[in-house]
Amino acid sequence: MSRLLAAALTVTAAAVLAVGAALGIVALLDATPDQPNTPLITYEHAAQGR
Repeated sequence: MSRLLAAALTVTAAAVLAVGAALGIVALLDATPDQPNTPLITYEHAAQGR
């Protein structure tokens, strides 16, 4: 019975750790600012004839 209890506690601890890591990653991703959407190349005039 003690092996079953140890296995259940291990599974529970692993699940709690996985959920905590997922929530931490989401929190880090929300904390980073969005990058500005500026184009790398700009054209002065629209292309003619294409």
